[in-house]
Amino acid sequence: MLKEAIFHRPKNEFVYAYDEKTLHIRIRSKKGEMEKVSLIYGDPYEWNNGKWITKKIPMVKSGQDTLFDYWFASVQPEFRRMRYGFELFEGEETIVYTEKGFFREAPLDDTAYYFCFPFINPVDVFKAPDWVKNTIWYQIFPERFANGDPNNDPKDTLPWGSTDPTPTNFFGGDFEGIMQHLDYLEELGINGIYFTPIFKAYSNHKYDTIDYFEIDPQFGDKKTFKKLVEECHKRGIKIMLDAVFNHSGYYFPPFQDVLKNGEKSKYKDWFHIREFPLKMEPIPNYDTFAFTSQMPKLNTENPEVKKYLLDVGKYWVKEFDIDGWRLDVANEVDHAFWREFRKEVKAIKEDVYILGEIWHDSMPWLQGDEFDAVMNYPFTYGTLNFFAKDEMKAKEFSETIQHVIHSYPQNVNEVSFNLLGSHDTPRIQNVAKFHQPKIKQMLAFQMSFIGTPCIYYGDEIGMTGKQDPGCRKCMIWDRDKQNVELFQHVKKLIHLRKTYPIMANDGTLKFVEANDETNHLIYMKENKSELLLCVMNHSDKPLEIQIPIDLSPYSAYIDLWTEERKVPGHNMKVQTDAYGFRFLLFQK
Repeated sequence: MLKEAIFHRPKNEFVYAYDEKTLHIRIRSKKGEMEKVSLIYGDPYEWNNGKWITKKIPMVKSGQDTLFDYWFASVQPEFRRMRYGFELFEGEETIVYTEKGFFREAPLDDTAYYFCFPFINPVDVFKAPDWVKNTIWYQIFPERFANGDPNNDPKDTLPWGSTDPTPTNFFGGDFEGIMQHLDYLEELGINGIYFTPIFKAYSNHKYDTIDYFEIDPQFGDKKTFKKLVEECHKRGIKIMLDAVFNHSGYYFPPFQDVLKNGEKSKYKDWFHIREFPLKMEPIPNYDTFAFTSQMPKLNTENPEVKKYLLDVGKYWVKEFDIDGWRLDVANEVDHAFWREFRKEVKAIKEDVYILGEIWHDSMPWLQGDEFDAVMNYPFTYGTLNFFAKDEMKAKEFSETIQHVIHSYPQNVNEVSFNLLGSHDTPRIQNVAKFHQPKIKQMLAFQMSFIGTPCIYYGDEIGMTGKQDPGCRKCMIWDRDKQNVELFQHVKKLIHLRKTYPIMANDGTLKFVEANDETNHLIYMKENKSELLLCVMNHSDKPLEIQIPIDLSPYSAYIDLWTEERKVPGHNMKVQTDAYGFRFLLFQK
């Protein structure tokens, strides 16, 4: 038994309160080693004749990654507090694992040996807005979605789609254009829009804010934006704005004041300046986003900066009833600021969704006092590498995704922002080398996965584009130039996700099989009365795939894609097309 591989810590993704009554507990062991694992637990104050009273339940093997197996148990402690340990079985060897190490038998003379969950305090339970679990997001880069009002076009605006995008050209996209196409979004099934920045800025991307309290004139005014939010809300569409609080733009008035007045500027402490006078080349002598001199980093520890940005966060929620904030470069802003931001914004509107842009393991920001979720780029990388690039086989992909799932608590995963592309990445068409069956299969995986999926504008109609700025082309509105078949495919996937809750978050996800030889996947989602079986053949040949699980508890199933109803037989086999998929819903 490899003891070095056995790991648990009494916090974060390894033990957490799923709700006000329920604890979720995980332990890690060497991949393929343990035959079974049991949870030993009890109330720390319950004793009999000098011995601690414990219970024992089997844990479920919830998944595996490249190196480890993960085991899971759900418990509702009677008095909301618990001490616990683990009994692990490997061959003829049995061992008990506690906070104080390993034992041959469970010590019952003192609870101090054991891991401790002191108390489920309701205020500590991670709570994200419920509505997010059922939201399908659509990311809009406002400058490139639609030009509905030529009167607010920037100087030298180009005819729509007349040339490729560059870092500096403008095509006049605005709020009026978005409003004119809300029917389109509603037809697709979208019920959440994420806008990249809309505030006054110099660039076409608007990540160099000049005024956080003003709409950029090229998009319209506050009256138009308010109307846009109201029209979206009438259709059941939520609105999330992009907050760039890590850095400002070059033309942000406080930074201009520092450029003008140097050390005498009253705003000098709003930024991280190493020396005066300010120098921009070759590397700025003040902190910036990357080494971009046009984006000076804001000092969010400064009380004046903090108040200014917190007021921004509250203002757009209070005055315009927005539903979410996406936080740019969120990992480079101090944790204390984000804790205060959450309190202030949630005090205005309790169910505002707070989403951080973090590209790596984000557990420190997802403990209930900062963000509700992060942009799930580890999911993105794994999904693209398997479905679009063919850079990994089925087994490695399943282990990659299982590692992502086990990196966070379940209630975090249920609101995780799962994207395939964005304004920062090449278009999925280019990544997949324009292979439509692979793209359709990848979208089917995204729409059947836990969390909240996001579509980058135009991906649903087959828009192309390389890395930024190529991925920021003007939206194609000429139906003859759209991939209408792909649009219908995405529309149908969204419809299924919204019609059958188990396609979204109403079910525990588990990978059943990943076969490298045939490159096929089977994963399932199960609740008390249903089982959704998802089969994906990621090969260029049709396959007949044997289902390796017992389906006898289920009397019938429906193929969600074809709507055929059938009765499962013994040794059930499923036919799949090349790069095909099947969604089979079994009901008791």
